[in-house]
Amino acid sequence: MSGVLEVEHVETGRWRSAVAAAIDGGAEFDGLYAAPTGHDPAVRLVLRQGAARRMLTARAAESRLATVVDLLPAAEWDEREAHDTHGVVFDGHEPLRALVAHPADRAGWITPVEGPDVHEVAVGPIHAGVIESGHFRFHVVGERVLHLDLRLFYKHRGLERAAEGVTLAGGLAVARRACAACAAANAVAYAQAVESLLGLEPDEDLRRSRTVILELERLYNHLHDLSALCAGVGFDPGTMTFAALKERAQRVNERVTGHRFLFGAVRIGEGAGDVDAGTAAEVRREIEAIGSDAAAAWRTLTFMEAVQDRLRGVGPLSREDAERWGAVGPVARASGVHRDARTENPGLLWYPDLLPARPEHPTGDVAARAEVRALELEQTCAMLSGLLGAPPGPGQATASREPAALGVACVESPRGATVCCVEADEDHIVRLHLRTASYANWPVLARVVPGAILPDFPLINKSFELCYACVDR
Repeated sequence: MSGVLEVEHVETGRWRSAVAAAIDGGAEFDGLYAAPTGHDPAVRLVLRQGAARRMLTARAAESRLATVVDLLPAAEWDEREAHDTHGVVFDGHEPLRALVAHPADRAGWITPVEGPDVHEVAVGPIHAGVIESGHFRFHVVGERVLHLDLRLFYKHRGLERAAEGVTLAGGLAVARRACAACAAANAVAYAQAVESLLGLEPDEDLRRSRTVILELERLYNHLHDLSALCAGVGFDPGTMTFAALKERAQRVNERVTGHRFLFGAVRIGEGAGDVDAGTAAEVRREIEAIGSDAAAAWRTLTFMEAVQDRLRGVGPLSREDAERWGAVGPVARASGVHRDARTENPGLLWYPDLLPARPEHPTGDVAARAEVRALELEQTCAMLSGLLGAPPGPGQATASREPAALGVACVESPRGATVCCVEADEDHIVRLHLRTASYANWPVLARVVPGAILPDFPLINKSFELCYACVDR
């Protein structure tokens, strides 16, 4: 079962010592958020230990609590967001710069960088391409980047607040709408969190059918990402080849689920539909053809020295930094961190004997991040072929234990581990928190860019290929 095995209520004054003890015991960071609880907000810290999850929660007396960012650097954005949205002041987090809020005073969000010849280059929030709003403030000397400040949340939609008071069934639409490109992963994470809360366990058909949906989402996203990387180096044949394959993959999505972005393909406690044997056979053949064509296109890229020279050594992320800053997904695996949330909960989805894809040389640069996606494409096509060879029924989840007031789930999206926490009062949501892989990786991207030159940024950015919408939820 997914969910929180243990919820520990910690006295305000013991917060740091309790977190430190959990870390010393091998717990790893999965997210931090604030929740309204009367006069004083509460702060929840989600930790993982193997496949199990644990939550520490403390009351922020007078809206103040000790920071833990020195113990868990990956919690920096989480504390800043809790401050902006729930007014929690984290003592020791200095300066506690704005994240969701957009103060007019530059000092409220920009890191001061001074020195001879230092100047700033501002990009966005309005861009030349058709993309979401995001502002990148580069501090540079010449073309060498010294520091990057990110400013997102331009279209912060307040989805989590909007979910409060909504029924558990109604909350699925909120989670799904957080982001189109991650709609299936967000929906499955929410459904699993609610099922954990309700004490439900999925049967084999439901596990297999959800795995099909998640891998279809991974397929078209990875094809898109490789197309974007080719565009980043000006290799138009690769751009168009992978874009065409992405289009074919999204047509498969529509054939299987009725929607190119897989909306409506996930329900709580049951499968969303059935695929007949004839359709499954046709889809299976098309996926195998897409996989073959993608492998051929990737082989072409590996022999294009002009392309490879542009990818190698750009935007490296060391394994130590990936672990310290909480990188997830292909970004982390390209640096030698072999975590893949698909292997963590074998009783929830269908990934027997899955080994995380590993680049031959986990250099953590743009080349390694591209290679991880190519390897995962091969895995995904093979998994889908196997699952569709004997297409699963819709399946259902049945009661296995008593309901609880809190459910937590973690799902591997195309960009990495996405964590969903649902707190409920009977059938209504009290608090929904969705911490997506993009949310985890945006601050990592900001730390990878320093040392690069400005023209490298679009390529580094495309090698992460993060969602704005997942953050602006």
